[in-house]
Amino acid sequence: MLEKAVLYCKLAAYIFKIIQEELGRVVRTALVHRRVRLFGPPVPQSRDRTIIIVGASFAGNRVAQLLTTCLPPNSPYKVVVIEPNTHFQFSWVLPRLCVVEGHEHKAFIPYGGNVHNHPIGVLRWVKDSVVGVTENTVQLKESGEVIHYDILVIATGSGVEKGLPSRVNATDKRHGMELMQGLQQKIKVASTVVVVGGGAAGVEVATDAQNLYPDKKVILVHSREAVMNRFGQGLQKAALEGLHSLGVEVILQDRLIPDATEPGMVLLRSGRKIQCDLVVDCTGQQPSSGIMSELSPMSISPSGHLRVKPSLQLADEKLPNVYACGDVADTRTPNPNARSAMRQASVVAENILSVTAGGKPRHMYENNWADGVIKLTLGLTKSVTHYGDGKSELLFCGTETDEALMSAMCWSRMGQKPFEDPYMSAELDCHVIKAPA
Repeated sequence: MLEKAVLYCKLAAYIFKIIQEELGRVVRTALVHRRVRLFGPPVPQSRDRTIIIVGASFAGNRVAQLLTTCLPPNSPYKVVVIEPNTHFQFSWVLPRLCVVEGHEHKAFIPYGGNVHNHPIGVLRWVKDSVVGVTENTVQLKESGEVIHYDILVIATGSGVEKGLPSRVNATDKRHGMELMQGLQQKIKVASTVVVVGGGAAGVEVATDAQNLYPDKKVILVHSREAVMNRFGQGLQKAALEGLHSLGVEVILQDRLIPDATEPGMVLLRSGRKIQCDLVVDCTGQQPSSGIMSELSPMSISPSGHLRVKPSLQLADEKLPNVYACGDVADTRTPNPNARSAMRQASVVAENILSVTAGGKPRHMYENNWADGVIKLTLGLTKSVTHYGDGKSELLFCGTETDEALMSAMCWSRMGQKPFEDPYMSAELDCHVIKAPA
């Protein structure tokens, strides 16, 4: 009981610290802009220095938001965001929206709601991907353009080769929606569904599918001793009970043998054969660090993450102007998620602002147990939120009333009105997106 009381106190302190940091940024930004209006020119003679951000998911978009907001209007620096996707992809809701029909458009949020080209010239948004990086340039894939940088931020996140339900693997919203609809239909018509992986995505897909289609046979196969094995025993127990209560068969400490899989059947390492119509793979996320493989191979860890200093500068002394944050960075974060990615983004942005003002990177990132909070859905109407510091746990059971979960909230936080998207009705080529302004 005492341990939980201590955990509540630590959680309150964490929330207070986050609020304090955000208020500090708001006040500082207001003071900077006021000081420049009173004593300095409104705009620089030219923005001839460049901060490039590669990737605009939770981490990259947050860095861009903070820099474009906090750089003084007379700063010589401009921000260039390079992002291949037409829309921000809200990956947390993908498992749900790959099962439930009619909401897939809500996973794709227009960019530009909270990152603006104001003052004019501070932001350039490029829809493209990076294929090469040197000590002072990046090369783009589609256009072939080479862009010089003074400061580089790698926020490329993580990827899944097989795509859904963990990642979309499509750069266009329409295409992504079609892929999600395809998986929805496969789940809908299958008699037996095998879900591989007992992490959050696997548990959520399995419980949603079983809840939505109670006559189906849903089997979850996980190689570890418990589902949700990276978390405390309380969440592991709650997840297993949620699976069993809906009728999902759970097979632990076993795995599929890919090469032995035949049409309509999968073979497990234990020798068990399972007749099924569909296999949904919820495993295999890997850091997307490949663009640094030639410039700084020593910075890539065996796990594929980019090695970083506490300042989130790359752990390569030759590249003090290169930062990494989010899933791609080797920060030893126990449960990488949007919260930890955005906190890392704040550290990167603060250090860049310090450097652009003539100082040095002085902000350090430290893992905080509260960043590892997770909200796990267990079917269409139930969820459990878990906080844990490795010694004690807090579990909060909840009732879900919105099939699209927190999609609307994410749209609002991205500065957009749910679920209004001119892109869907515009008579434009699918490969063109208006840069945020």
